[in-house]
Amino acid sequence: STETLGAENKTISVKKDNKGYITIFDGKSLNGWRGYGKNHVPARWTVEDGALKFSKGEGEGGDIIFAHKFKNFILEMEWKVSKGANSGIFYLAQEVKNDKGGMEPIYISAPECQVLDNENHPDAKLGAELGIRQSSSLYDMIPAKPQNAKPYGEWNKVKIMCYKGTVVHYQNDQAVVEYHLWTPQWDELLQKSKFSKEKWPLAYELLSNCGGENHEGFIGLQDHGDDVWYRNITVKVLD
Repeated sequence: STETLGAENKTISVKKDNKGYITIFDGKSLNGWRGYGKNHVPARWTVEDGALKFSKGEGEGGDIIFAHKFKNFILEMEWKVSKGANSGIFYLAQEVKNDKGGMEPIYISAPECQVLDNENHPDAKLGAELGIRQSSSLYDMIPAKPQNAKPYGEWNKVKIMCYKGTVVHYQNDQAVVEYHLWTPQWDELLQKSKFSKEKWPLAYELLSNCGGENHEGFIGLQDHGDDVWYRNITVKVLD
């Protein structure tokens, strides 16, 4: 069936299957997507062989978001990276302007599920605790365990469940991360990360109340300067 989602000043028409999953990227068009802080899709995001591709090189880049805010949901997709590549999946993101008229980076309001070539990207070995920057980790905070990513060039399956503050990351059908937003545990994670109150007050403020007053936000994909592909992006809204 077809459903419409309210998105800013217009509606987006999406397909919905019999299990309640809506397709937010259908492998053909970038309908419903736009650049973070922009009203168009930057040129380096294209559709290639049924996948949403970010290409390194010349032309306009930047992170992209699907222009509808989700609150309680299951997000599923597949991704693959080129050798040594880095990207990320954001959720509950807000668009935050700075006082110079530009935009603050998306990751100061949104938790990030890391997308990475663990074997060939130096980030895999960085972070206070080993693994907190490997694929499907909660970036810079919780390592994905077990770490079961497939090598670059192969598709990985990811699922992110966000329900009333409980968040679970699944990688290739295994639960690898679980945490609870808006709790003392969440505060402690932030304080140990690069988003602590001392290191980055604005990030701490936004992330500690992430999702804002309605606890909802955008789903986004990261431009980290490397070739990366996403496909079969679906969301099931949970009541």
